[in-house]
Amino acid sequence: GTARAAGMVLKGARLAGLAKGFRGRAKNCLRIARLRVEKALQYQYRDRRARKRDFRSLWVQRINAGSRAHGVKYSQLMAGLREDNVQLNRKILSDLAANEPGSFGALVHRVKAMRGL
Repeated sequence: GTARAAGMVLKGARLAGLAKGFRGRAKNCLRIARLRVEKALQYQYRDRRARKRDFRSLWVQRINAGSRAHGVKYSQLMAGLREDNVQLNRKILSDLAANEPGSFGALVHRVKAMRGL
């Protein structure tokens, strides 16, 4: 998509293009289409931000499940990694927990040894 001003005026062909695929009169009746497109753009803006929260939440759940399998809580693991200056973000840690259990286990054991868990 293109950058749009907050109070832009949607016209004709542009509006029809944005309303393509909508159901009923929302795709071909300009007045209704304009309302539906404006609401759709609001949802789009809101959900781009919500997606970031959702993914972070998913990563935390995966890391927590992986670390608890080794007897360490998520918060203990993250604090230990921070102390040890391990520069891996939650996305990468989550991927390791899911797809590379050996590597993830090595990280957890490193934290356990360092913190005496």
